[in-house]
Amino acid sequence: MSELKVSELAIYPVKSFAQISLNSAVVDRFGLNHDRRWMVVDENGQFVTQRQHPRMCLVQQVLTEHGVQLSVSGMPDLVVSEPSHAMEREVTVWEDRCSAMDCGDEAANWISCFLGITSRLVFFPEKEFRQVDLSYAQVGDKTAFSDGFPLLLISKASLDDLNERLEQPIEMARFRPNLVVDGCEAFAEDGWKKIRIGTVIFRIVKPCSRCVIPCINPLTGERGKEPLRTLSRYRQRNNQLFFGQNVIAEGTGQISTGMDVEILNI
Repeated sequence: MSELKVSELAIYPVKSFAQISLNSAVVDRFGLNHDRRWMVVDENGQFVTQRQHPRMCLVQQVLTEHGVQLSVSGMPDLVVSEPSHAMEREVTVWEDRCSAMDCGDEAANWISCFLGITSRLVFFPEKEFRQVDLSYAQVGDKTAFSDGFPLLLISKASLDDLNERLEQPIEMARFRPNLVVDGCEAFAEDGWKKIRIGTVIFRIVKPCSRCVIPCINPLTGERGKEPLRTLSRYRQRNNQLFFGQNVIAEGTGQISTGMDVEILNI
């Protein structure tokens, strides 16, 4: 087996918008710095994702000095800063209720115009705490607006294996991972318990069950039947499809593409 290395890093500052690929990233207390710190909610504070609005994947994101710039065809660019003094809103992510900071009317109007529904953009503040599911995590493990876990890891070999089974290959971006590693066999990550990248140790805590989002083409926003139809033939367990591993960092630090990945399993 060749040396195991980090081949891709990615973040999604606004949940369900397009990914930002990185060469280097800071691992902070929420996962990768800036990842899923913003989220779109409806008028009831309920989180909104590509599951209901596939076109959300078309909104491109660029990090700025104080926040993120959003752009999509047919709309003026929107620059959003991390709010420091803003109205707090109670919002819902799955079963969790969180206190979030509202990003203002300009952002709300931009999002509402794009989606065609009354929406707000909110930010997960540093002081807020959202505990990761204690069935898989330790007390104190936290995340921001991710579905449930701060990080997602997939090996390149697992995608290669899937693409060999598909009529039309797909890109890794459909699965929205934070960490992609290269140099192992397909689905080797299923057997990992702990890994080290640089000075940071990561716990692999749970296989990632997949929703319909991987069936959405990130270039067009159109939804199809693949890859879930093919995954159902060989990656199904207990009526769920699994691809990738949910991960929790045990500390903070900086990681980069090209770094060695050491399997600890202790």
